[in-house]
Amino acid sequence: MPVSDLRAFRVCGGAATEMRGSAVALERQLTLIEANMETMLGIRFLASKYPTGRHRGRIDSLGLDENGTPVIIEYKRSRDKELLPQALSYLAWLEDNHHEFERLVADRLGSEAAGSVDRSNPRVVCVAGDSLMEFRSS
Repeated sequence: MPVSDLRAFRVCGGAATEMRGSAVALERQLTLIEANMETMLGIRFLASKYPTGRHRGRIDSLGLDENGTPVIIEYKRSRDKELLPQALSYLAWLEDNHHEFERLVADRLGSEAAGSVDRSNPRVVCVAGDSLMEFRSS
């Protein structure tokens, strides 16, 4: 699904209403997004608030797309000047810890999924109240 087609919804009492970008408080919607990540983003959920050790951070969500590509998802209330350095740090973590990532995939999705991880072009998806951005490591 193209990133430009992504929409946010508020679900209340069994009814869904589309939310305007500025109204989305994504940090608080983390659980809802993670529970529906495959439907909304085409990404299989692996972990939430994943610690990055010496890279001094916690990845909001980790996932794997339909091509076996690792995906780092960061949620922000609005665009943040620290977003790019944070994304680069998390990509460096992924490169330094690919065995740890593959163990996580094996634990969550099985050994077949872990064996098909393609680390050649990981993605960072940044979801913010006022925008959605995606970075590739190429």
